[in-house]
Amino acid sequence: MYEPPERLNIADYFLDDRLREGGGERRALITADGEWTYAEVSALANRFGHLLRDAGVEPEQRVIIAMPDGPEYVAALFGTLKIGAVVVMVNPHLKRGEIEYLLEYTRAKAVFAHGSTLETIRPAAEASSFADTFFVVDEPGFADRVDAAATDLETFDSHRDDAAIWLFSGGTTGKPKAVVQTHASFAFTTEAYGKGVLTYAEDDVTLSVPKLFFGYATGSNLFFPFSVGATAALFPERCTTETLLDAIERFRPTILVNVPTMINHLLSHEGVESRDFSSLRLATSAGEALPAELHSRWDEIVGVDLLDGLGTAEMWHIFLSNRPGDVRPGTLGHVVPGFEVRVCDDEGRELPDGEVGWLWVRGGARAIGYWQQMEKTQQAFRGEWYVSGDMIVRDADGIFTYSGRGDDMLKVKGKWLSPREVENTLLQHPVVREAAVVGVPDPQGLTRPHAFVIADATPDGLAAELADFLRDRLSSYKCPERFTFLDDFPRTHLGKVDRGRIRALSNPR
Repeated sequence: MYEPPERLNIADYFLDDRLREGGGERRALITADGEWTYAEVSALANRFGHLLRDAGVEPEQRVIIAMPDGPEYVAALFGTLKIGAVVVMVNPHLKRGEIEYLLEYTRAKAVFAHGSTLETIRPAAEASSFADTFFVVDEPGFADRVDAAATDLETFDSHRDDAAIWLFSGGTTGKPKAVVQTHASFAFTTEAYGKGVLTYAEDDVTLSVPKLFFGYATGSNLFFPFSVGATAALFPERCTTETLLDAIERFRPTILVNVPTMINHLLSHEGVESRDFSSLRLATSAGEALPAELHSRWDEIVGVDLLDGLGTAEMWHIFLSNRPGDVRPGTLGHVVPGFEVRVCDDEGRELPDGEVGWLWVRGGARAIGYWQQMEKTQQAFRGEWYVSGDMIVRDADGIFTYSGRGDDMLKVKGKWLSPREVENTLLQHPVVREAAVVGVPDPQGLTRPHAFVIADATPDGLAAELADFLRDRLSSYKCPERFTFLDDFPRTHLGKVDRGRIRALSNPR
């Protein structure tokens, strides 16, 4: 198994090593505006690094990147890493209060922003007591500053255990907490999963639904392709179904990085059966559970391997995954080589196959911890192991299935109920586009399942129809006693269904 060298800076590992291998003229990035070679990306990253150094940014200081996907994002990321500073990737569409919190929390020395998001980011940065350097990559004069900077830059001699990137957990309650990840983690999972499982190769072209600030996309649509000299396709717009379909036909990706919500939208799109997916060799899904029913529809319409997997910011990226040519819909597949996964009870004892328990994982991509969250760090990181809040089950063949977040699991009439099972069954109904099931106390204080549904039909009489549909397929205790119909679900900063806010809709106060 890959052992990262003691001296390691991932700007070298992912970018400049391609130049040393003679691949400088290979195509690294493609956008609607053109193409960039590895040599051009490296030169631009070096220029961004010089801008940071000239502004007084030093090794280990944090730099926020809050921009849409594009060559400037990639240059800012690698430029920050090359001077030994730490990348903090932020959703550029957050509200001002959320940006202000992140600026104070991270104590970022510098911010890279874009004119399309200045309305919220600039006032937040001006109010910050830390961010004294503010770059707007599309403002007049910025391009001249970049062009005037040198194209060569010696990479800082980082230790593999130095902080490289801060990732934010996808939690649905409270303020997001920063997961401090090392240079070694990114190299390790690239070797184990990107090369070992997905078999990225230099003729691949990748395209991603989630944006680069989401660690899943940072890996699958930047780091993994760059590690082998492949090509990443980027587009700055928010991803809609039509935008994605157009990007697939424009860029002809071989690997599509997807999430269940967009898979559902894609497969429900009018005329999707006539669209051209022939360039794809595989697609991945992560970020939230992929229902088996949705997977079956993908197989019928698109017909290429869809690899569901599970990863966390705390173990950077995917450590449970289906394999090309070995896909089991409704499951997470096998453990990625280089990692070890256990299913444990509340006391940390390993459970036998077939029993639902807590996910424990260890491997070479464990984070340092949570920034300024010692109590949560001690709860989650136990020696070599990371103990997530996810519940899983393993079968006799070593195949893992996701049961849900521990705080989402429901105890109904003395029995454990996984909301995912009910949601997957609801998706089998022809008018249901999305479903989310949460636990709601009844007047006696007992937990009962409550279903929230997005449907392609008027809600009149639909609740009774869905209740009958579920009763024919599930045990009675699993059937929701209430149905609420929404136009869309509240979502987290990473685009996941926000179950905490949905739960609040059940009990408005």
